[in-house]
Amino acid sequence: MRCSVLTDEQIAAIHEASLRILGEVGVHLPHDEALGLLGDAGARIDRDAQRAWLPTDVVDQALQSAGKQFTLYGRDESKIAPFGVGQRNYNSIAGEAHWLDQPGGPRRPATLRDVATAALFGDALDQMTMVGAMADPSDVPPQVACVEVMAQMLRNTTRPLQLWYHDRASTRYLVEMMIAVRGSERAAAQRPLWYPCLEPISPLRFPFDGVDLLFETARLNLPVPIGPMAQMGLSAPMGLAGTMAQENAEILAGICITQVIREGMPVCYGGICHAFDMGTTQLIFSGPEQAIFGVAMTQMGKSYGLPVYINVGLPVYINVGLTDSKRPDAQAGLEVAATMMLGAGAGADVLGHMGIAGVDQAASLDMLVLQNEAISYVESACRELDFSADAFGFDEIAEAASGDSFIGTEHTARRFRDELWFPSLLDREFYDAWRDAGALSTEQRIAARKSEILATHEPEPMPDDISAAVDQIVAAARRELVR
Repeated sequence: MRCSVLTDEQIAAIHEASLRILGEVGVHLPHDEALGLLGDAGARIDRDAQRAWLPTDVVDQALQSAGKQFTLYGRDESKIAPFGVGQRNYNSIAGEAHWLDQPGGPRRPATLRDVATAALFGDALDQMTMVGAMADPSDVPPQVACVEVMAQMLRNTTRPLQLWYHDRASTRYLVEMMIAVRGSERAAAQRPLWYPCLEPISPLRFPFDGVDLLFETARLNLPVPIGPMAQMGLSAPMGLAGTMAQENAEILAGICITQVIREGMPVCYGGICHAFDMGTTQLIFSGPEQAIFGVAMTQMGKSYGLPVYINVGLPVYINVGLTDSKRPDAQAGLEVAATMMLGAGAGADVLGHMGIAGVDQAASLDMLVLQNEAISYVESACRELDFSADAFGFDEIAEAASGDSFIGTEHTARRFRDELWFPSLLDREFYDAWRDAGALSTEQRIAARKSEILATHEPEPMPDDISAAVDQIVAAARRELVR
């Protein structure tokens, strides 16, 4: 199943518009070292204005040199998230400021304990290939928060991880933690556990810390998803084409920055532009515009490939499978499934961030349960079809031609588990059976599933030596970063 909204001519038009933006308008980059490296690579820079103009040949060279395939490995190295090879990955959100214990209930500031809960929960959900922290904790100093978060995540899941980085100083401890888990710097570089996200600030600006910390992660050549969030009508033009051209320009500029820091650094194209709702004055997470953006930006990312990989482009990260609803209700089900199906059909490599109630209103485990079920549904719909002789079942058709049913055949018994998708959450019962079981709504079944996971799931513990090393790194970060 493949989805597209852009023609080849439209992809080329967006690319050309992006090159014009980078060459004539440029980007704001308040980082002297990065500006100097871009200047050495052929960009026109103005240090006083902290601005860089990127000619086409600089962009082309960056696209040529950028790594286009990589894999994240969990603490358990058999649990992987490959990028650029045609496999879809799903992750829970890297962190929200608020936490929602019950749909419709009060929000509260997220805590470090919530990070541990989120990691354990993501560890239990079968469709989450990458586990996000979900909470941006308010009860630890910001200078050391990412280090504390990573330690909690390592203890509570064995899967690849996602979290928000803070700055270069704290990133050094994250790098040391990855080395401690893997046992050596070389092993940490070969089997990365997580990656830093570079998020340009639309329109056409880059944050100092987001760029600065890449000089630290370059030590391990960690992959870098580049994901601005241009909002049509607010931080981007009021037009789908213009928003995509600006977002694409911001991503291309980010790729140029990564490649002058370390040539060959793997990147992921984060096509996560959105629309701005003129009625509510809020970003739109899951309108039809988002479905279009998701498919179109996947096409753009996939269009940037090395010549020797003629149809293989950059791995693509898009924001689909989200919802504007604040609870896992009918609206959430519609919006999550519709956008997720289109994003998966377009060929995105990673779809996220899951577990958000509304537009960054709070982290919600209930929402994550709903999205996990939707992912299972979408993955089944995107399965590779079996066209073997056995799948056609000619002999069974011939035998049943006299009016017999297929229900009791060995062919059906042998194949039905592979040919059918079975929900773990959605309802398919007869009416009376459903009513006798309590006539539960989807939200009620979600709540029950959440409670079951929290009560029963036990993540695999870290080995004692690694746990001790992580403790030492966290303690050193506290001493040196918190003044």
